[in-house]
Amino acid sequence: MNRGDCGIPDNHRMPDALSPPETGHLLVPFAGASDEACALATQRIALPHLTRLLDLLTPQAEDRGDDHSLSPPHERVLASCLGIHSAHAPLQDGLIPWAARAANRPGVPCAWFTPCHFQAGMDQVMLQPPEALALNDAHARALFEALHPYAQEDDITLVYEHATRWRAEGEALRDLPCASLDRVAHRRIDPWLPPPSRSPLLSRLQNEAQMLFYTHPVHDERTGQGLSGVNGFWISGNGVWHGDDTPAQAPPLVDDRLRAPALRGDWPAWEQAWLALDAGPVQALLARAQRGEPVRLTLCGERHAFTWAGPDGARPRPTGWRAWLRPWHWTRPPAPPPGAILHDL
Repeated sequence: MNRGDCGIPDNHRMPDALSPPETGHLLVPFAGASDEACALATQRIALPHLTRLLDLLTPQAEDRGDDHSLSPPHERVLASCLGIHSAHAPLQDGLIPWAARAANRPGVPCAWFTPCHFQAGMDQVMLQPPEALALNDAHARALFEALHPYAQEDDITLVYEHATRWRAEGEALRDLPCASLDRVAHRRIDPWLPPPSRSPLLSRLQNEAQMLFYTHPVHDERTGQGLSGVNGFWISGNGVWHGDDTPAQAPPLVDDRLRAPALRGDWPAWEQAWLALDAGPVQALLARAQRGEPVRLTLCGERHAFTWAGPDGARPRPTGWRAWLRPWHWTRPPAPPPGAILHDL
């Protein structure tokens, strides 16, 4: 899997997630999900280090949304931390300019075209994300070169970044909200497609790509190898970046180990990934908090993002005979259990 295939830029991802980020801010996408099976998993999962960490930290402002936003919570939080907004360019749903920012293209409408497989069923079309395709560079470049002249005819410039990410630049992309790949992977695409009336040119290009890729020799070669064919591309990371980021704080690093099992709906694997997360970076973050170092933790689901920070300098809880006195200023309500928090995400 190319780690940059979703909206989070590569340089904000934790390479091995064995220690907390130097910034002291850990951001965890897909810490919870709306799937009922995930809700059941949150009821039985035991995360002792997360429990102790939350008991030391104080809740901060919440980022609340819904399942239908084009930009998922983890992208919204990271964009806010990085200051990807200004007085003349506020953050807008589906218009976080990840592609333009990553390419350092201020003022240029950019997006990522991600080659993918649209799997047609009886009454729906599902999207297989790039990590499910085993798309190699030779196949990807051949398809890219085939699409390139068609894009040029529509005044769209294509730039090959890697096998599963092609950058597009052009006025047709300006002000076109697009759903993150993390919203549509392994799901029906129709709720997430922009109306053709918003960009007839791009809709036509997508239709042309579908026919072009289906008849391309790469299609027969891949199907002959038992691989899914590439029959289209998804548009994401769209927006205009003005190059005037004003970071509100040091950027977090992102541990995205929960992403793949959550998108597949593999909840046993998601539970195991959470246990490893709890025993790794969460435990390390807990150790820093216990030493009195400032830390932040952001847990993101498919609707909301919750952040905690601390320690807040409150008087430590008494021990021994002093614990029997329990004056009001020595105690505070314990944090809700992690399962309840994950369920609410």
